[in-house]
Parts: sequence; structure tokens; C-alpha cells
Amino acid sequence: MMGITTRRLRAQGLTGKPFASPVDAVRRLGAVQSQDYGGAKWALAQRSRATTDSALDRLFDQGEILRTHVMRPTWHLVVPEDIGWLLDLTASRVRAGLASRYRELEIDDKVAGRACAAFAAALAGGKHLTRAELGKTLRAAGISPEGQRLPHLLLRAELDKIIVSGPRRGKQFTFALFDERVPNSREMDRNESLTELARRYFRSHGPAQIPDFTWWSGLTAAEARKGIELAGGALEHASIEGKDYWYDATASQVQGAGVIAHLLPNFDEYTVGYRDRSALIPAGGRFDPSLFSFGSILSNVVTIDGVVRGAWRRSSARSGLLIEMRISERLAAREVAAVEEGVRRMARFLGRPVNVALTQG
Repeated sequence: MMGITTRRLRAQGLTGKPFASPVDAVRRLGAVQSQDYGGAKWALAQRSRATTDSALDRLFDQGEILRTHVMRPTWHLVVPEDIGWLLDLTASRVRAGLASRYRELEIDDKVAGRACAAFAAALAGGKHLTRAELGKTLRAAGISPEGQRLPHLLLRAELDKIIVSGPRRGKQFTFALFDERVPNSREMDRNESLTELARRYFRSHGPAQIPDFTWWSGLTAAEARKGIELAGGALEHASIEGKDYWYDATASQVQGAGVIAHLLPNFDEYTVGYRDRSALIPAGGRFDPSLFSFGSILSNVVTIDGVVRGAWRRSSARSGLLIEMRISERLAAREVAAVEEGVRRMARFLGRPVNVALTQG
């Protein structure tokens, strides 16, 4: 079997034929972690045909791509036809995982129900309100939004399919009424949902293990195994170095494509989508978390042929943008050229000139 990183890069659309659009990329991946909205847009751009930052904003504002809490207690981008069944499948476990936090914040089902009713009334008729405005809505209903109560009550309303992302207002995010933003939410029974999510994950993230799938999806190991079983011949299984992996049964053989580099954003699906991230670490080495102050394999990383070799960060400069990169070891000339091409992709995506400061070794 070909290398894990090579196959994952192809499955995720980071090599080979790109997805036709960012919407197709989200649909293929199932869900894209997106607490960093700008980073998530760049993640989609690297997986789809030529697109721009502003084009992705338009898709989001039009509701072609939605943003909500699903699977884990963090934001994900999803497409409208998937949001309903994903929430039906995973929201209960997210709510259960937050139970102790709800108790600390004095949020019980009665309070959550009152908050959801207030949100629904305020948003009815196609209104789109910001987080701060919905905080005022709570206060007017006699519900305290102080501290972390407001974000947790909004999260609960997302999980309960009362609210979902609306169009941005300038740089602010708004919320919309779920039933108005997603009028024809697709429904499935639980077995259908388990089958679809298992198939979607292993096709877009495979080769991957069951603990990878449970981490990403929030499902139990038993549910994950059932989903794989129900997926049947859609998935193939292989044992690699004593570990069990599943992947798309229809995946074609991956041909060598030369050296390929990516400037992946923080929480990119290529890094965050697995519990076991050992395949991303250089052979005989490790990712150096001191490369930047926010040093983590889940931060902005430079990968070459799917292996993390360094970190990057972006800042404004007089002539456009400055990309600072720190690589843990010296790169070969062809690797430097691949990194430079990755920077040019980012410049085209942002529509701004990009300068580079590269530190090696």
C-alpha cells in the first residue's frame, strides 16, 4: 500500500484533481473545522479550483456554506443538505459533554428553552442579528447573558436547530433562524447517518483509524465500528505497521507528482482530522513547538509532501502581506521552490502581493 501521507493528500483534495468548488470541498470532507474563519477559507481554497477570499465570503453570505457547532463543541463549515442529519446524529453527545459546564453557568433545559424561544422570535421573518444583539434579546427576556452564558446559550440553540449562521455584516457574523436558512433540511435515520458519516470521513480522510474517526466525529467507538460495518464494500481495510486503517475502496492509485508544499492554516483538516498524527512528523524527527509562540502541529504549518517541516504566520506589511516561515531544517532547492509556489497560491487567493521571510534550520 502506498504511503499514508500520499493517500491522505489525494483524498483531501490537496493533490491531484481539485474539487470543482469550495462547496464541493466541504461536501466531500463532510465538515471543516472553522473557529478561525479566515483559516478555514484558505483551507478550502487549497482544495478547490481557482477561487478567492472574497468569492468564499460571497458563498458564505449566500448560505451555500454554513457555519455551526456540530460533532465537537467547536465551529464547523457544512453544506445545507448535510447540516440537519449531522446535528441529529451528533448534537446529543455534544450536549452531554457540556452538561457540567451548563451546571456551572446555571443553564438547565428550562433556561435553554426560554433562550431558544427568545432567539426564534427575534430572528423570525428573515432577520439576521449579531451575537451582541442576541445578547440584548436575552436580557430583554429576563435571561442573563453575562460571562460565558451567552456563547453557551447560542451554542445550545445551534445544537437544537433553532439558529444557524447568517450573512456577515461587515466583519461581524450574524445568526439566522435555522428553518428559514435551511428550509429543506435532509433527514436520515440513525443507521443511514452512521453509514454516511463513516463513508464520508474515510473517503476524504483515509487511510485513517477508528480512534481518528471517533475523535473527528464525536461518535463512540461502537458507533464508529457500526458505521464502518454498514458502509460495507464502500471502504477497504488494511493493516499498516500493526495498525488498522480504512479508506475509500474506489480510490485510484496515486502517481508521483514531484515535491508539493502547502501552507496549511491552523486547524486544517489534514492536521486536526486525526487523533494519531504520527504520519505528519518527519522520520526520525518531531515538530518543534518553539517555532512560533503558538507552537502546535494544529497551528499554521508548512508541509512538504504531507510532512510537517515548519510553521508560518501572516502579518500586514507596507507592500501587502508578510509571510514569516521558520523551517526546522535546511530545505533542498526543489523544496524551497515548492514552498515558494505555495506562497504564490496564497497571494492569488488573497489578491494581494506577499513578501516572504524564510528562516531555515
